[in-house]
Amino acid sequence: MAETTRSRPAPLLVWIDARNGVAGDMLLGALADVGVSLVVLQQAIDAVMPGTVRLTSTEVQRAGLRATKVGVDVLVDDLPHRDWTVIRGMLQNSALEAPVKKSALAVFEALAEAEARAHGIPVETVHFHEVGAWDSIADVVGVCAGLVKLGADSITAGPVGVGSGSIRTAHGEIPIPVPAVLELSRGWQVLAAGLGELATPTGMALVATLAELAPTLPDCTVTGVGIGAGSRDDPGRPNVVRVILGEYSGPAQPLPGSEAWVLEANVDDLDPRLWPGVLSSLMDAGADDAWLTPILMKKGRPAHTLHVLAGAEPLPRLRDLVFDLVPTLGMRETPTTKRMLDRSWVEVRVDGRPVRIKLGHRNGRIITATPEFSDVAAVAASVGTTERSVLAGANAAAAAAGLAVGAEVPGRQ
Repeated sequence: MAETTRSRPAPLLVWIDARNGVAGDMLLGALADVGVSLVVLQQAIDAVMPGTVRLTSTEVQRAGLRATKVGVDVLVDDLPHRDWTVIRGMLQNSALEAPVKKSALAVFEALAEAEARAHGIPVETVHFHEVGAWDSIADVVGVCAGLVKLGADSITAGPVGVGSGSIRTAHGEIPIPVPAVLELSRGWQVLAAGLGELATPTGMALVATLAELAPTLPDCTVTGVGIGAGSRDDPGRPNVVRVILGEYSGPAQPLPGSEAWVLEANVDDLDPRLWPGVLSSLMDAGADDAWLTPILMKKGRPAHTLHVLAGAEPLPRLRDLVFDLVPTLGMRETPTTKRMLDRSWVEVRVDGRPVRIKLGHRNGRIITATPEFSDVAAVAASVGTTERSVLAGANAAAAAAGLAVGAEVPGRQ
């Protein structure tokens, strides 16, 4: 198959279909099948551990479906265990290009944190077992390099099949999904999908770290399909991962969604002077947003509804904090999907002092350009003028710098 390249004006999406399970070698196979050269994958791996593994590619069938199986042949003696700090050093000191190195480090950091939580130990003391072998390092580096090579504007993935039953590991017989997979699955939609271990820690870490959750294939024009095979051939369940490439046909690409939760509590007996501190405390504790809505409760009592938007990680401490900060007997918790524009900052000067302009952008075009008000207030206090004057100056400086709605995002290639 010819190597995939980026020669289109339309934004490219990658959607990973992992409903039947996922492992590092399955993702490697899907990337090779969709058109990423095996040479590209091998060169990235050689940049980390030259002469250690060799990739091979063969066409196989899984439950009657054609797929590509990428083998990782180890050329040297392997080590049964490897520290997270050793792997981190290998990646940091490698000749990998920066985006691949950043992705690979993020994946292994996620793995280390999952193992640390599962075993109740500090992350720096984590010893990898199955995921510390040469072939697993090759899987992570190769998949990261393959996705970078595709040059996607958006990487999303659907629900992951994790399996059921039990498996024997270095820690004895443990239930499926294994603890590390379960930790990595926080905030992700998972399916049992079949008997046995369908999602490995490496595969789950790659998906959860590199992709955003999109339960169904986003609307697009399909331009490529890659099918990667696992080692087993299970009757009735294709042991494959699919990587689907598509072009957004509309003027703007759909925003990938991430799972979030909204906590809500009705409060009618808090001194209103305390509300600013409540909202600030919640934001400092990791909330994505916190706000109030005026309401009228039973018997005509004026009150407020406190709303807190957050991802999975800070949710437990935010629940506790709400009970600490406001006199409520309970709260509602609603799952939701959060969709966000890409964001960046550009600094302009007003009266010789810096003011950051916060940009919201999509498909490389600016959607919003707003001066950071804390900077505006600081400049006004410093030069002894009004915040209104500084705000007008910041908007004018942003316009002069080309930071206008519809303009290209500065520095985008």
